[in-house]
Amino acid sequence: MSRPMKTRDDILSFLTGLGAAPVTTDHEAVFHVGEGEGIKDDIPGAHTKNLFLKDAKGRIWLISARDDTVIDLKRLHTVIGSARLSFGSADLMVEVLGVTPGSVTALALINDIERRATFVLDKALAEAGQVNFHPLTNTATTTLTQADFRKFLRSLEITPLVVDFLAMALDEAAFRR
Repeated sequence: MSRPMKTRDDILSFLTGLGAAPVTTDHEAVFHVGEGEGIKDDIPGAHTKNLFLKDAKGRIWLISARDDTVIDLKRLHTVIGSARLSFGSADLMVEVLGVTPGSVTALALINDIERRATFVLDKALAEAGQVNFHPLTNTATTTLTQADFRKFLRSLEITPLVVDFLAMALDEAAFRR
């Protein structure tokens, strides 16, 4: 029997209960990073892209990075210490995070009660004053201060693996010269 997953209202109540002050903006459904550029213009803070991955050994990874970050999936495994990576299936995503493709978000970690996903956070995102994530649905964006986002992660006892994706991209560019 599957367990009930948290909803948008649940995550927003949870955040408020932590003393956080989430600001949520409703908008049309956004399925890919390139969509919704006009929406982002009106929402302050760093916007995100979130990848749900599985490695060749079956380990699950959730990557959250600034939306303009280049992530080289062919090299990423060498940086995070995983086996070769590929995208996780939609069924696995629902099972672990309780969200569907297009709604992947770091806030879905609230549904990963077994802590199956290893959370990787882009250094640029970890240093942003405000961060934006879907509140478990791709029809809204929730803005949190960095302090509130860290409070959320601490409440779940999650310490992210912080990766400097910009330096990784710069290293690769230098290597290709």
